[in-house]
Amino acid sequence: MTDSMSRIAYPALGVLVILIAWSAACHLLEVSPAVLPSPESVFAAFVQWFPLLLREGWVTLQETVLGFLLALAVGIPLAVAIANSRPLNLMFYPLLVALQSVPKVALAPIIMVWLGTGLESKLAIVWLVAFFPIIIDTAAGLRSTPRELIELARSLKATRWQVFYKVQFPAALPFVLTGAKVAITLAVIGAVIGEFMGASEGLGYLLLSATSQLNTPLAFAALFALSFLGLGVYAVIELIEVLLSPWLPPRPATH
Repeated sequence: MTDSMSRIAYPALGVLVILIAWSAACHLLEVSPAVLPSPESVFAAFVQWFPLLLREGWVTLQETVLGFLLALAVGIPLAVAIANSRPLNLMFYPLLVALQSVPKVALAPIIMVWLGTGLESKLAIVWLVAFFPIIIDTAAGLRSTPRELIELARSLKATRWQVFYKVQFPAALPFVLTGAKVAITLAVIGAVIGEFMGASEGLGYLLLSATSQLNTPLAFAALFALSFLGLGVYAVIELIEVLLSPWLPPRPATH
């Protein structure tokens, strides 16, 4: 079995095993559908409510993508400034680490008070959770640039801008993509947190609404829709990584 086939076959087999065990537990233990619906009832709810899931999923997707792009737009320039300035690094890096340790759920109500329950507060929460992986990984990548490459570029009379975009940033690009992969999955979580705190649409809102009405199959269908959304946006970052592969440093050979 080739490596690409293994990456598909083994996860699919794992999902199949979980579904079989889940279905057997529901039927053999006679679990109430209000507590744990069977996979069949969840699939039926997914099909029945698919237009609603699609509409609410589009709202969550917009919040996720816009907040993630905002995190990129702020995080990468700030990481460049911190990585290339010792005073800025000493001033702000410890603060960023300290702020990262604060649970974002605890900050969500404060953000709602400041920005209300509209799109702005959702974007702020998504930005907050997605910002830190981007800035920390990007700064680490910029700092890990081989010193001899930078010195070589400077010996060839390269300007600071040329050193950055021809040496530092290409060397840091794998770190940027790694941070983006972590950030995009956290962005989905951030969007749901915002919808939990206060919203009238989105998959998070639908999940809360279904749970309050004891419509557990619909709640599980919303959970699966969130999983598919997360996998979809993660796959987009993977595709971008493939497209950028000619500019990425070669990976070490594996044995």
